[in-house]
Amino acid sequence: MTTPAELLRSLARTRASLDGEEVTYWWTGDVYAWAPDQPYERLFGFEGVNVARLVQDAGTGPDAYRLLTREAAFYLDPGTREILETWNGLPVIHVWNDPANQRWRPFPVPATDLGAQVCFSLEIPLAYPSPLPVAEYPVHSAGDTYKALELFQFFADRVDLAGPAPSVPATMSWTRMSPWLPWMARGQAPGGLTFHCRGRKLGSYAEVPERTHAYIAAHHPEFAHAPECWSEPNETSWTYFRKLNPPA
Repeated sequence: MTTPAELLRSLARTRASLDGEEVTYWWTGDVYAWAPDQPYERLFGFEGVNVARLVQDAGTGPDAYRLLTREAAFYLDPGTREILETWNGLPVIHVWNDPANQRWRPFPVPATDLGAQVCFSLEIPLAYPSPLPVAEYPVHSAGDTYKALELFQFFADRVDLAGPAPSVPATMSWTRMSPWLPWMARGQAPGGLTFHCRGRKLGSYAEVPERTHAYIAAHHPEFAHAPECWSEPNETSWTYFRKLNPPA
């Protein structure tokens, strides 16, 4: 792993599979609220899945990929860990991101030698015009610019990466700092949320925990599989909220 192409190939084997087979990641964790002069508060548990298929990005060279994914995630009661339908009298809108695709080109993937393991780090600061402008969504928008920070770490064993398999076992961690969720109806109140999760690459989608497996099957069974082809733009919690609640 001495060149950007080799690093990306190793990340691709960790995050997905070079042979195009579907790969499922599952994660679990918690969501914390923060606000000036207020104590940190654990508001929700959080659990989700991402089903991905890696394909060559045709016409752009052998070291370029498209990652085709759908992801679903659910806000949980922080005590019972049951999937919430309401919170503080408000309907909960869970994460149904279809698609959540990525284009990959060789770049110097940050990789840390942890002895028997290698950690690939992806730090993604986001800032772009919000799909929910304050003028149209004064109760549900934190601002006219969506700002967040996504921090991913993927861990794989060095011995697995040295082998020939198109996909290697892996674990992961994910931290996200974001504004209040639109459905929380906190408007421009100062503060926001921190998501803190960890998970792993499953052997197959069948290993998704039964509660989550059943909820996806009952509501959006298509999320058990990755997309067949590229589409854009990506769905987010903010665009999904706008889709469910068009501006007046």
